[in-house]
Amino acid sequence: MNILFVCTGNTCRSPMAEALFNDMVQKKGLEGFKAASAGLAALSGQDASMQAVQVMKEMGIDLKGHKSRQVDEALLKQADLILTMTQGHKNALQAAEPSIWKKVYTLKEYAGLQDKDIQDPFGQPVEVYRRAAREISQALERLLEKIEKE
Repeated sequence: MNILFVCTGNTCRSPMAEALFNDMVQKKGLEGFKAASAGLAALSGQDASMQAVQVMKEMGIDLKGHKSRQVDEALLKQADLILTMTQGHKNALQAAEPSIWKKVYTLKEYAGLQDKDIQDPFGQPVEVYRRAAREISQALERLLEKIEKE
């Protein structure tokens, strides 16, 4: 299953989600799952934000090699599941590419959590990034429980 995580600039939330998901899958020994990430307004080739790199390092994950990329039709079509960080991202993707309508959810929505949005930590102190990473991690744990049952 190919999962695509989408946020705005692909330097904070979606790279953290991609890295956390791939780390969780590896630690659980699950096969056949691969995560990628992209941004709706990404400038291709940018590094992950310093705070995102720091927070992932604190969680034992190396995000230094991440390079941002723009969402494109090929990424959307090859993904089996597209998980956005906000309802706004979901709406924008569905409006731009109606053929993917049925496979786009917010991460929290798909995980069965109440609040649908993970707030953007961009430009905020590292503690805001830690909070976003915890939210993403909790949602991913629920996501993996759901996937494992299917």
